[in-house]
Amino acid sequence: MTKSFVEKHAPALLVIAILLLWELICRGFKVDPFVLPMPSAIWDSLLEFKKPIFDHALQTFWTTMVGFAVAVLVGIILGCLLGSSALVYRACYPLLVGFNSIPKAAFVPILVVWFGIGTTPAIVTAFLISFFPIVVNVATGLATLEPELEDVLRALGASRVEILRKVGLPRSMPFFFASLKVAITLAFVGTVVSEISASNAGIGYLMMSASSSLKTPLMFAGVIVISIMAMAMYEVFAWIEMRMTGWAHRGQQATA
Repeated sequence: MTKSFVEKHAPALLVIAILLLWELICRGFKVDPFVLPMPSAIWDSLLEFKKPIFDHALQTFWTTMVGFAVAVLVGIILGCLLGSSALVYRACYPLLVGFNSIPKAAFVPILVVWFGIGTTPAIVTAFLISFFPIVVNVATGLATLEPELEDVLRALGASRVEILRKVGLPRSMPFFFASLKVAITLAFVGTVVSEISASNAGIGYLMMSASSSLKTPLMFAGVIVISIMAMAMYEVFAWIEMRMTGWAHRGQQATA
């Protein structure tokens, strides 16, 4: 009974243990709150500024979701193009890798010049940082379709489009959902990076304002809010994945 309880609630118990250790270290060593605030001080800051935190968190959330939605659309289209054509894959994949290697924070000043300070640079940054995993995973899922299976389907009279729609896309669904879980967390990173330097709303802007006011607990509160939103969306896509691609996880479920 005890073992199953610990296994079931292991993540929550670990978080509680870390918070307690954090609190004890700060109190025992009298750490300056400006350097590292105690969890209790961060909680107090969350309660004190709950209204502005909620408003800025809502702005960050919807900005991220818009950028992420565009990334999903573009990622599926590019992934299908790359995965269904060896020539397109060889021609475009190195360019995508080179583009992805550029730090996305470097694009923020350019986006400010193009779109001004506000929500648009944050949406574009969220898109730029999150579409690459989707492209790669969709392309990989389509490119790994067995040649023998394709030959059989062509012998049965299936066209290239039918093979892609009826076999290729369903086979790539596990890759696709795996990429969504990675991409959504990256999208939040991109949004906050842009909000820090090119926005007048959002958690990133709130953290910059707190930094200029030397409110370290509020800065940590912003980090926690971002983490909670990212983890929540990760779990949403994990839940959808298990229900739409349960056939790909039967072995893991049996082991569990």
